[in-house]
Amino acid sequence: MKKLLLTTVYMLFISALGATAQTVFSTSSKYDADVKVFEVKSKYDADLVVFKVKSKYDASKDGLWFFTKSKYDAKKKIFFVGSKYDADLKIYFASSKYDAGWRNRSKQHLLK
Repeated sequence: MKKLLLTTVYMLFISALGATAQTVFSTSSKYDADVKVFEVKSKYDADLVVFKVKSKYDASKDGLWFFTKSKYDAKKKIFFVGSKYDADLKIYFASSKYDAGWRNRSKQHLLK
């Protein structure tokens, strides 16, 4: 009985990690994208502050993005647009993972 309970808790924990992981693929076509993104120059203008991680296992919270090499391995496909007016989401690339996170939580639904 204890093993069953521990296994269930472990599986819920693992699935919760997967739910928050942000694996993205940068597509070359806006028609293939789930989200159109614009990179801003200041974190104060961003909806989401992003830090690029080196492993998909490090993408454990909002704003920690792992860029996949295949669109099939990604949770979301993004397209970088040239104007903030064409974007669904404005992001700022941070130099520290501790800065990563939402600045405008009303946009969270775009990455769910």
